[in-house]
Amino acid sequence: MARKNSNGQGCIYKKKVDNNGKCILWGANIMIGYNEEGKKKVKTLYGKTQKEVTEKLEQYKREMLLTSSNIDYDKLTLQDYYYTWLMNRKKTYKPNSFKDYESVYRNYIQGSIIGKTFIKKLNQVTLNRYYNNLIEEDITPQTIQRINTKLKACLSSAVKEDILIKNPCSFVELPKCTKLKKREVLTLEEQIKLCEYIKGHKLELLFLTALGTGMRLGELLGLKWQYVNFTDGTITVEETLQKTYIFDDNLNKSLQDVQQTPKTENGVRVIPLPSSLVPKLKEHRKTQLENRLKYGESYHISDYVFTDEIGRTIDNKRPNRTLQAILKKLDINPIKFHGLRKTYATRLFENGVPPKTVQTLLGHADIQTTLNIYTQVMEEEKYKAVDTLNSIFSF
Repeated sequence: MARKNSNGQGCIYKKKVDNNGKCILWGANIMIGYNEEGKKKVKTLYGKTQKEVTEKLEQYKREMLLTSSNIDYDKLTLQDYYYTWLMNRKKTYKPNSFKDYESVYRNYIQGSIIGKTFIKKLNQVTLNRYYNNLIEEDITPQTIQRINTKLKACLSSAVKEDILIKNPCSFVELPKCTKLKKREVLTLEEQIKLCEYIKGHKLELLFLTALGTGMRLGELLGLKWQYVNFTDGTITVEETLQKTYIFDDNLNKSLQDVQQTPKTENGVRVIPLPSSLVPKLKEHRKTQLENRLKYGESYHISDYVFTDEIGRTIDNKRPNRTLQAILKKLDINPIKFHGLRKTYATRLFENGVPPKTVQTLLGHADIQTTLNIYTQVMEEEKYKAVDTLNSIFSF
């Protein structure tokens, strides 16, 4: 007996049963239009299991949505609309951004209660109920806010296409995120201690360049020698390198190194190098050329500054793990690699560099991001100011 889908877009049935009554072949039919005589055209799919044929049916429906110009929006589910919306924008998103949207689709929309809801019947009450269920499943407020942000972008298109009158994501009650303030920078004493400890370490120059330029990890890993100007003592940030998932048209993913431009226009910038870094970079360049001769055909030829001994790019998870392990050994509260960037900004603020200049050096698109670091630094500085007063005044 056929089992109809709830939205009427196809049916699944047992095609073949063995002598024991076990189904060994499942079938699915879906109407794909009418022929010239006005008769229904049906597409038939088969699978060894009910799950297999269901997945084939869902995939075929998604493919139809991507190519069809005649869509019945009254019977269109949110998961199908989100999938179509995302795939139509695949080429416009950078890999990491696409990965974030795909992750929300795969983990929280596809097959979920809201995913199976007809898009025209979706409202803030439905969303609130779904988010409350997620909270009961111990999904964090940060994750729920991320889901709503991605979904809101999707449904904004549905509003523009007159599928929805208003975007329900704009009216939901989101759980509040309580951020615990963690120290994310090294004090000057801790920085000196770290620099002393890492002398001779394989990632020494990477850490020193991060502390001396405030570059992001992806910017450092994507740095090429052509962007290092020894004459002027500067680095030009033009590209980033990230290991991330790349998706094909069926959302199958593979982990790849992706070279791309910085996220914003402000990310492209020229950074002055501390004078002590210049000879270290020159020596590193010399070592790379020597290794190229030493290893011959085994050496991976590229223009990247930060590579291993045989020229391979550095795995983007390695610097963070290494830094935290080192800081633990030094009895310093571990910070993430990104904390070295904030440490760079902190040293600048401590030495009176204006926030606008720091914004330019860091490549922040929004001055508020820079000011947030500045505020944290000034919070500590005010106690130093009081200590100074204490030494002046004696009551």
